[in-house]
Amino acid sequence: MLRNRALQTVHAAAKRHVTSQVRNYSRRALTTLAAFPDLRMETMVQTTSKHGMDVIHDPLLSKGTAFSMSERERLGIRGLVPPRTQEMDKQLKRIIRNLRECKTPLEKFIFMNALQDRNETLYYRLLIDNLEELSQIVYTPTVGEACQRFHSIYRRSRGMYFSSLDRGQMSAMVHNWPHDQVDVIVVTDGSRVLGLGDLGANGMQIPIGKLSLYVAGGGIRPTSILPVVLDIGTNNEELLNDPLYLGMGHRRLEGEEYYSFVDEWVHAIQSRYPNALIQFEDFKYPHAYNLLHKYQDNICCFNDDIQSTSAVALAGVLAALKARGQAITDLNEERIICVGAGSAGVGVCEGIVDCMVEQGKVTSREDAYRRIWMLDQHGLLGNPHIASTDGSKPTSLGLGDRTSLDERQMCYLKKDMKDRMTLEEVVKSVKPTVILGLSGAPGVFTEGAIRAMAEGVEKPVVFPLSNPTRQSECSAEQAFKWTDGRAIFASGSPFKDVEYNGKTCKVNQINNVMSFPGLGLGITVSRASRVTSKMFMETAITIANMASEDQLKSGILFPGVSALREISKEVAVRVCEVAHEQGLARAQLRQGVSLKNIIEESMWSPHYVPLIRISQD
Repeated sequence: MLRNRALQTVHAAAKRHVTSQVRNYSRRALTTLAAFPDLRMETMVQTTSKHGMDVIHDPLLSKGTAFSMSERERLGIRGLVPPRTQEMDKQLKRIIRNLRECKTPLEKFIFMNALQDRNETLYYRLLIDNLEELSQIVYTPTVGEACQRFHSIYRRSRGMYFSSLDRGQMSAMVHNWPHDQVDVIVVTDGSRVLGLGDLGANGMQIPIGKLSLYVAGGGIRPTSILPVVLDIGTNNEELLNDPLYLGMGHRRLEGEEYYSFVDEWVHAIQSRYPNALIQFEDFKYPHAYNLLHKYQDNICCFNDDIQSTSAVALAGVLAALKARGQAITDLNEERIICVGAGSAGVGVCEGIVDCMVEQGKVTSREDAYRRIWMLDQHGLLGNPHIASTDGSKPTSLGLGDRTSLDERQMCYLKKDMKDRMTLEEVVKSVKPTVILGLSGAPGVFTEGAIRAMAEGVEKPVVFPLSNPTRQSECSAEQAFKWTDGRAIFASGSPFKDVEYNGKTCKVNQINNVMSFPGLGLGITVSRASRVTSKMFMETAITIANMASEDQLKSGILFPGVSALREISKEVAVRVCEVAHEQGLARAQLRQGVSLKNIIEESMWSPHYVPLIRISQD
């Protein structure tokens, strides 16, 4: 294996990734550069054919007040910006001062959007320097409210919209995007946005927010990302009746009409960006699984809600084992309840099953399924023919009750337990060590269920993972109170640490941002042709092994979001290794430079570089 041999690699894809982001050294550019004695030949530069106000109004070129005097001359903007040059450090002070004056998270969201629309370099510098705080603004939990109000707060277009009006035109439309290289695409149909349901075209804020974190956390270049909405209608009556709604005003396409629409879009994207990683985001069940199954073996794609959620949840469970003093290879000894049988719930459990099988301590995949009990909105996926414990007759509907379950959900059906048992009944019956919430149903973790769980295990693992915060299955305070402060706790959206009986109980966040930026970076650098379950499993193990012994003892399962770029580096290295191990890497290897160094060098960092103008002829 590459890891064991510590093979040092460097490849052309990473070199292109670095070169194209700041060194546009055509012959004409070099000739132009030589004409400016204030720039040294080894200086990293960016070239543009734009002039005057076009430079100022381009967020990828604008420096605001930081243009040097020589740049103002050669770009034709002298007199168009305040005369005193102020570098980025002073700009950041001004921006932070104004940001602090915003009274609500949504106001901060709108402020950040406006900054991104006028100066992306400054936007990403601010975001990276304040990731712990601002990731909660540009993404969960604030992005949920921003999606709900997207049609009311819309200011400026970002990304691409493909609607039912565009059938037959998508292959031409993709060429309207101004950038020739796209490495990562996040696409949604807005059908299941977080725990908020069908938000139609308002879901565009999700791809925008996710891609901001790809750039800030994974170092993907701002020019090589593309947010996309597939607007195939909405079934949200409130939006359909709102005259300000910006999406298509008809109900959702379904069946073959829906899948052929997505297929046209995929083929259009592949025709222009065949190497791009496509991330499917917030697609409802079963479309999410059907699309993943259709495309995952043919193009470079994954589903964030199924696979990234699975990876970070698995990382949390493995780290929790370590926090108990167990080995991560003891996963098969856990008894796991999952509340939520949709794409996220099934995806998380499939990742856990994959890991159990890989560890080799279960006799079969079916043996691994026996360690997991799954509940949907009706209760346990069980056998309706079994009589109730209170002596009442079994339901008359029989297993026909569960005919709506697909083959993935059926794997978790417990034929030896009564169908639709409540959570508390299941807890008392199986005595779980881990409980996962992926239901989108606030408060579904009841006091009775969690207290019953805590009676059977010293350190119960309680993970209410639904987003945003108000959709969480329970709060951090409730979890610690009901377990007498003994819980190992992680949530999908952030909660504050909890003081309980004079002890600070640590709160962890199981956030997909821990996985997808590093995965995207690794895929981009290796030019992997596919995304595999092995990549996600190794991502989980990498994250689970990042916390120190002292952190684990205090209840911290992994480093916080502030360490995201370092986490992404480690994940990207392992993803690159797996890509080469599995024969999926299209980038050629050569000896001489460590893989981690190449990963670091390929990560875009927001700094102002000299701008020079070149003619278009």
